[in-house]
Amino acid sequence: MKKFAVGLFGTAALLLIIVLISLIPNDKWFVRTVDLVREPLAYAAALLLLVAIFVGSRWRWATVAMFALVIGISIWRIWPYSAAAATEIELVEAPQSPSEPGCFSAMSVNVKVANKQYAKLADQLRRYDPDLLFMMETDQPWIDSLKPVLAEYDHVQTHSQPEAFGLVFATRLPVLKSNVVENTYRDTPTLYATLQPKGSLPIEFIGLHPKPPLPDWNTELRDENIVNAGVQTPDRLPHAFVMGDFNDVPWSRTTTKFRDMGDWRDPRIGRGTYPTFPADLRLLGWPLDQLMLKGQLQLTSFEILPDNGSDHRAVLANFCSPSPLP
Repeated sequence: MKKFAVGLFGTAALLLIIVLISLIPNDKWFVRTVDLVREPLAYAAALLLLVAIFVGSRWRWATVAMFALVIGISIWRIWPYSAAAATEIELVEAPQSPSEPGCFSAMSVNVKVANKQYAKLADQLRRYDPDLLFMMETDQPWIDSLKPVLAEYDHVQTHSQPEAFGLVFATRLPVLKSNVVENTYRDTPTLYATLQPKGSLPIEFIGLHPKPPLPDWNTELRDENIVNAGVQTPDRLPHAFVMGDFNDVPWSRTTTKFRDMGDWRDPRIGRGTYPTFPADLRLLGWPLDQLMLKGQLQLTSFEILPDNGSDHRAVLANFCSPSPLP
């Protein structure tokens, strides 16, 4: 029992050190990775705290206190993304007709380049049939396998890559312009499109998928990519939305800066974290796939979709864009 108590004390001390270090502004991948797992980390610390209460030793309450600090810091960081916080976006009532002018659906999905369950994703795409589709990690086999689905869209733009940063953009909305830009890394493109839904003012769409924090990949350029994507849109339109796998969580310094500098609003604030990764661990996962909007663009609904064979779950949203003044 003494060894177990010592192990709990050491675990509590290690977790607290890790959590405190993660609060220091730093681009090192192993520091920034802590941001990604704050929610499951809080759950783990809560479970260990309960265990520590019933393990008698002279370190009991010090252990409990350290686990409590880990939980408190984690909750403080993710608090805006809890159901107890105030919402930032009010969902508007969905139009009675699905063909209401200016209203459309959009879906983003990281297909996982090594995933070969092409038919499973194709079935999901046909089921939800989004008006705008943004896919990430698409190599040429993925594009070839989804050709029958993509053929149902008026505008299709592909940017295949053999590794993990290919893109596909497909939409039935009128496209005024569409371009793939290398904001930072040569092989991590960002998609910008200017759209004009029927009976609507023009709006901008940003599709984003930067590199994750990994060994040999610190986050300086990833952070620059994320922030630049939100503040340097080609047409500087006031009404816009962004979707994609940020490889970052919404409460991080980087995504918070993206939101603040670009005046973006996040519908998950005040509603929950909506984890998307890993796909098979909804309760213990984290929200890497983002959805934000700004201006007078309205949101009627959004949801995380069921498993489609990838390691990410897709995000589906329904929007109504602003109408021109009479």
